[in-house]
Amino acid sequence: MTTPLQLRTERADDGSLLLAAVGELDLSNIAEFTAAVAEMVADQPDAPMTVDLSAVEYLDSGAINVLFGHVGRIRRIVVNPILMPVLRVSGLTAVAAVVVPDG
Repeated sequence: MTTPLQLRTERADDGSLLLAAVGELDLSNIAEFTAAVAEMVADQPDAPMTVDLSAVEYLDSGAINVLFGHVGRIRRIVVNPILMPVLRVSGLTAVAAVVVPDG
């Protein structure tokens, strides 16, 4: 059974790209997330990218690996505060701008 995941992509007025996810990222849907990130990178190789995971309450190592794989292209990762401990332990916060949204 596939875990529900919604992905939305858009381009901001400044030309930057946004990939927003809602749901959970796990083995059952990681291919969809991987494809969305890869497509954005391929279509706009020079545009900075923000990945918004503020509506994601769970992610597994597969999702973390996808983020690590594109850390050079991702300008910022916005996350739900519940994800910060696992992202710190993984080392992602040391190599990428991982932020919790205000408010």
